[in-house]
Amino acid sequence: MTQEKRHVIVVGGGAAGMAAAIAAARSGCRVSLYEKNEKLGKKLFITGKGRCNITNACDTEDLFRAVVSNAKFLYSSFYGFTNQDMMALLEDAGLRLKTERGNRVFPASDKSSDVISTLERILKKEGVSIHLNSRVEGLWVEEGICRGILLEGRGTERYHGAGAESGTMDSGQSRYAGCRREAADSVIVATGGLSYPSTGSTGDGYRWAEELGHKITDLSPALVPFEAAEALEVKALQGLSLKNVEAAVYAGGKELYREFGEMLFTHFGVSGPILLSASSYGAKAIKKQPLRLVIDLKPALTAEQLDERILRDFGEAVNKQFKNALNHLYPAKMIPVIIARSGIHPDKKVNEITKEERRRLAEVTKGLEFTLTALRSFKEAIITQGGISVKQINPSTMESKQTAGLYFAGEVLDLDAVTGGYNLQIAWSTGWCAGTGTASRE
Repeated sequence: MTQEKRHVIVVGGGAAGMAAAIAAARSGCRVSLYEKNEKLGKKLFITGKGRCNITNACDTEDLFRAVVSNAKFLYSSFYGFTNQDMMALLEDAGLRLKTERGNRVFPASDKSSDVISTLERILKKEGVSIHLNSRVEGLWVEEGICRGILLEGRGTERYHGAGAESGTMDSGQSRYAGCRREAADSVIVATGGLSYPSTGSTGDGYRWAEELGHKITDLSPALVPFEAAEALEVKALQGLSLKNVEAAVYAGGKELYREFGEMLFTHFGVSGPILLSASSYGAKAIKKQPLRLVIDLKPALTAEQLDERILRDFGEAVNKQFKNALNHLYPAKMIPVIIARSGIHPDKKVNEITKEERRRLAEVTKGLEFTLTALRSFKEAIITQGGISVKQINPSTMESKQTAGLYFAGEVLDLDAVTGGYNLQIAWSTGWCAGTGTASRE
């Protein structure tokens, strides 16, 4: 007589959920995947501006360095299912990949939909039962063990509170009266965070975990633009993209973050790759006080080299006014701001500018400051910082230490990283770890 396969339910059809379902199925489990949206991978579809930055092709040690919160927790996950493993999974299923600047990996087609359809093909090949438009209301837990999920009430079997008749109902379960039970040997929760709520990330997993006694750390938008106090200046600079600049963010005298790369001015403040990553390091501090952003527009030049460059440019425009002699140094939109910050009269002739005034110009160029007052909302955040405390999760299997048979994966956990494909790798790796973890459960 053949032994019946272990039944695993995965809640959430995003990156972590699909990885978990594939891993559990390949480990010999019967897998049911529940997604409340009409299709899988709704958030994945919009990542990387619709191109889907699948992962980062860096060394594994560099993956750890890119993680902002709880990198050590990811040791088993990152080594158990690497970035190379993820790339191989997709390529073996027929998806062509390419690696761009910064080791960012994308589908060769530049279409996130191709990543999703490839994962769907793998899921179907592995026999995963996919339930779309299926809203999971909660977790079915009895006596500290997860027995399955609670679906929207329909059909004849109703759920009136776990173990209600025997008086063993777990905390918070009575609110699910009227729900229908779906039994499983293990449940993997991969419901995402709070970012981009229009894609279905509405914090369900946090609520369920908290009801079962898990600690939820402070939740904050991350990989999100900053608002700046200098409203008139940033409005004037709106749409200006700066490349090859260095940005540093300070809380008081403490440097929180420093990076070289690309940034963007918006109508409300600053954005772009290096500032989005900065938001993950400044998310907690900015709740207590405004932060200071210092931009070095010419990081490749020392102060002395910059002064020589300014002198050279001025030498070619001896009889011009100051305001008309800066075109080779700065983008056109930046010039009025630089002039105002330097304190040099815009109509002053270049040949009348003093050494002290040149020094001030160089200081502004290498230290253009803005005051960061707040992060934008979850609606604009790429990810959520904070989540289910990893202290209550087994890092080798992703199983809850609070509730047997319950696993968590992806953004619902207190794990996040900078931009560049690293957050998706966290989702793939923790999802895979949870999927294989359920199969090994006694």
